[in-house]
Amino acid sequence: MTGSLTLRRALVDLLAVALLIGVGIVGWWPSFAGGSYLPAAAGGLLLGLGVALLCAWRRWGILVIAGLTVLAYFVFGGALALPSTTLFAVVPTGETLGSLAAGAITSWKAMLTTVAPVAVGDGYALVPFLSALVLTVVTASLALRLSRPAWALLPAGVHLVLVIAMGVPQPAAPIVQGVVFAIIAVAWLALRGISTASEAAVSVAADGSRSTALRRRRMLAGSAVLVVAALAGTGAAAATTLAEPRHVFRDVVLPPFDVHQYASPLQAYRGYVKDHRKDSLFTVKGLPEGARIRIGTMDAYNGVVYDVSDKGVGSSGAFGPIRDNMSAAAATGSPARLTFTMDEYSAVWVPDAGQVQQITFGGSDADALRRGAYYNESTGTAVAISKLHKGNTYTVDTTIPRTWSDKELEGHDFGSVSMPKQVAGPEKLATLASDTVADAKTPIAQVRALVKKFSEEGFFSHGLEGEALSRAGHTEERISTLIGGEQMIGDDEQYAVAMTLAARSLGIPARVVMGFYPDKGQTGTFSANGDNLHAWVEVNFAKAGWVAFDPTPPKDKVPQDQMTKPKVVPKPQVLQPPPPPQEPVDLPPTVPDQRGAKDGPNDLLGIIGIVLAIGGSVLLVLTILALPFIVIGAWKAARRRRRRAAAQTADRISGGWDELTDRAVDYGARIPAGSTRAEEAQTVATALTVPAVTALADRADAQVFGPTEPTDADVDAFWREVDGIVAGLGKDAPWHRRMRARLSLRSIMGDSRLSAGVQGLRAAASDRIRRPGSAAPGAGAEAPGTIDSNPRSRRARRAAAPPESETP
Repeated sequence: MTGSLTLRRALVDLLAVALLIGVGIVGWWPSFAGGSYLPAAAGGLLLGLGVALLCAWRRWGILVIAGLTVLAYFVFGGALALPSTTLFAVVPTGETLGSLAAGAITSWKAMLTTVAPVAVGDGYALVPFLSALVLTVVTASLALRLSRPAWALLPAGVHLVLVIAMGVPQPAAPIVQGVVFAIIAVAWLALRGISTASEAAVSVAADGSRSTALRRRRMLAGSAVLVVAALAGTGAAAATTLAEPRHVFRDVVLPPFDVHQYASPLQAYRGYVKDHRKDSLFTVKGLPEGARIRIGTMDAYNGVVYDVSDKGVGSSGAFGPIRDNMSAAAATGSPARLTFTMDEYSAVWVPDAGQVQQITFGGSDADALRRGAYYNESTGTAVAISKLHKGNTYTVDTTIPRTWSDKELEGHDFGSVSMPKQVAGPEKLATLASDTVADAKTPIAQVRALVKKFSEEGFFSHGLEGEALSRAGHTEERISTLIGGEQMIGDDEQYAVAMTLAARSLGIPARVVMGFYPDKGQTGTFSANGDNLHAWVEVNFAKAGWVAFDPTPPKDKVPQDQMTKPKVVPKPQVLQPPPPPQEPVDLPPTVPDQRGAKDGPNDLLGIIGIVLAIGGSVLLVLTILALPFIVIGAWKAARRRRRRAAAQTADRISGGWDELTDRAVDYGARIPAGSTRAEEAQTVATALTVPAVTALADRADAQVFGPTEPTDADVDAFWREVDGIVAGLGKDAPWHRRMRARLSLRSIMGDSRLSAGVQGLRAAASDRIRRPGSAAPGAGAEAPGTIDSNPRSRRARRAAAPPESETP
C-alpha cells in the first residue's frame, strides 16, 4: 500500500511540475512569433523531469544533480536548440559544444538586445531550453524530496516571472496564465494534502467512516481554495493587463552595438511607398549617372525577415566604427563626393553609395552622429545609432563601381564568398529555380534566366488603393503565395526576395539590397521618395564583385481581371484651415538609443554588463573543469552516507572499515581480493605507513563478530577514528598525490574489497556455509579463503559452535 501511494504521489508531483513549467513556457510565444521554440522548451522540461526523478530515486545529492544537469545540457542541447550545428541534426559537433558553452552566457544578452520576434535558427532557442531545464530540475527535485511541496512553487514561479521579464511588452495570455498557474498550484497542494491525510489515517488505523469524512472535508476545502485562487488570479492578471503597459528587461537593458537591435530595412519598404510616395525623404548632390543609393544589404533569411547577419567572415553583420580610408583595398571604379541632406527621412540606416572611404557629418549633431556611426565594408551599409532626422547633412567620399554588361560577364564564374546559413525558402521555389536554369550554360545565363522568369512572367502592384491586391511582407508564406498563384503579383520587396532565395537554392551567392535610384536620363540633384524606392538583387562574380540585377516587372505591367482596392472618390475641394503640427513619423521601427552621454550612468551599466559576462564565462569554464571532481566526489560522498546510515550498527562498523580501505586504495594501496581485515590492515600499514590500522582492524572484528550488537556510541567512536586515519593519509602527501586520490576511480571500479565481484563471491560463500549439507570442511566451519560478509550470520554461527575444548 505504501509503495503504491509513493508511486502515485511521484507521478502526481511530476505531472504538476510539468504543468506549472508549461504555463511559463507558453509565455515565449510572442517572442518567437509562433511555436518554433516548443521542441527546445519541451525537451528541456522532459530532461529536467528525468534528471530530478533519477536523482530522487537514487538519493543522490546536489552535486550529482548539478553534474547530470550540465551533462544533459551539452548532450541534448544541440539537437533541441542548435540543430543546424549538429551532425544529422542529432550528434553534437565541436561547433555545437562551443556554441552551447558560450550560449549559456551570451544567449540571455542576445535575447534582450534583439528586436522581437526572434528566430530559432539564430540560436535564441537556447534561452527557453536552458531556463526550462534548470528550473524544472529544481522544481521537481523539491517536489519529490520535501514533505511540504509548497516550496517547489518558488522555482516554478521564478520561471514564470523570468519568461515574462525576458519577453515582450505584449504578453501572450496574462489572464489565462495567471489563472491556470494558480489552479494547478492549489489543486496539487490539495491532492498532496489528501494523500498525506490518507497515509496518516492508515498508520493510526482510523475507521472507514472517519477517513471518508476527513477526505470529504479536505476536498471541499480544496475546492473552495481553488475558487478563491482562480478569482484572485483573474483579478490580478486583469488589473495588470488594464494598467499601464508592462515593462520588461528589454525596455531598460543597455545593449551593446548589435545590428540586430534594429529592424531590417526591408520591413519598412511598403511603409515608405504608401506614406511618402511623393514626399522628399532626402536629397543627394553629385550622384553620377547609373549610381544607386543604398539603404541596407540583407543576406540572412529566417523564414520571416530578410535581415543583415552577424555570422561568419564577410557577412553583413561585420560593422565597425567609421574611420578615414575605409574600403581602400576593394575600391575600384570612379571616385565621387556625394552630399546628403535629410528631409522626412528618420532612421538609423545611413544612405550611401558605392564603396565608401569616408563619411563626414555636418551640423550641430555632427559629433553625436560620428561617435555612433558604423560601417560594413563588405556590404556598403552604414548605421547611425542616434538616428538621422530632418536637417542633418553629411558628405560621402566614395568610389562608384563600374557597370558590367552581360557580354563582359560571360566568361566569369560565380565568386567564392562567405555567405551565412539561412532558411532555404519554399520547396517549390527551389524546383522553379532548377527548371528555370536548366538550359543555361554559363553563370550569367543562369542569373538572366531567373531575372527573366520574374520580370516577364510577373505583374507589378503595391497593393495600394486602385491597384491589384498585393500583400506586403516577404515571409516564406508570402513568397509561396507569390509563385503559387495563377499570376505572380507583387512589388520590389517580393520579387527581390524570391529571386535571391531561388539563386541561393542553386548555390549562387546572392543578397537583397534596398535603396533608391533615379529614372534613366535624370540628372542634377536627386530627391529620394517612396516612388523611386527599389529593392534589387546583387550576385557575386569572380573578378567583378557584386553586380546588381532587377527582377521586378515594370510598374506599368499590371495584372488583368484581378480584384482591386476601391478608389476613394475625391470630394469637392474646400478651403480648410491649416492642420495642427504633427509629430514626426518614425518610419523603420528601431530600438531607441539609450546610451546617452559618455559620462552618464549607462557607461557604468555597460561596464557592469561586460564584467558580468566575463565573470560568467570564467565561471562556466571553471564549472566544466571541475565537473570530474564534482561527479566523482558526489559518488564517494553518497557511498559514505550509505555506509554510515546502514540499518544495523554492525553494518555501520563494517562500512567504516570499508571506507578506510577504499581511501587507502585511492592512495595507491593494493589490497588483494578476499583478504581478511587483519590482512588488509597489514597491507595498508605497510603501503602507507599507518600502523594504527592494525588495532582498528582487530576492533572492527571484535565489534562485528562479537556476541552483542555495537552501540551507537561504539559506531560514532569507530567512525571518528576512521576519519582521523583517513585525514592523515593525505596530510604529508604532495598536492598532486592528494588530487590524484580524489579523482581516483579504483575504489569505485573494483580495486577495493567492496567490488561487486568480491561481494558476489562472499555472498556465495555465505550461502554455502549456511546451506545444510554444504561441502564445508566441517560442521559450522568455513571453507578456506571464504568470508561471510553478513555479520549477523557470522555471529549466529559463532554462538552455535561448540567451545574449542569440546571440539574433537
